[in-house]
Amino acid sequence: MATTRTDPLTFEVVQLIGSVVARYHEEYERAAAEHSLTGAQARLLGLLSVEPLPMRRIARKLKCEPSNVTGIVDRLEARGLVERRPDPDDRRVKLAAPTASGLATAKLLRGSLDFAREPLAELSADERRTLRDLLRRMVGDDAEL
Repeated sequence: MATTRTDPLTFEVVQLIGSVVARYHEEYERAAAEHSLTGAQARLLGLLSVEPLPMRRIARKLKCEPSNVTGIVDRLEARGLVERRPDPDDRRVKLAAPTASGLATAKLLRGSLDFAREPLAELSADERRTLRDLLRRMVGDDAEL
């Protein structure tokens, strides 16, 4: 029997995913506010803490317009959390990169996001891998995280 969008199991899964997403965003906004950041600023800072990125790539990852990214980077740069630097592979391209203060702030933000960590700790490593693999499959192979 093929599943449809309205079968009870699919509906429940969609509702649960929505609840997880809502809780994540609420906690992220709260954590960001504790550092006088918006959620978008905190997410951008989190991305840059992994690697410096050009504006267009940041926009793709955040699913927004490059002009929005420029404004967010400007505000983070004014606070000393981010800097622009030339891309060593193409000096025509500017990368946004976290400063030492930006890296420290990103680490504090990550450390304060507990809502998912606690329930995930109750799952075995195999269960967490299965969940990760299923989520990757749902998001698609070409999704940028």
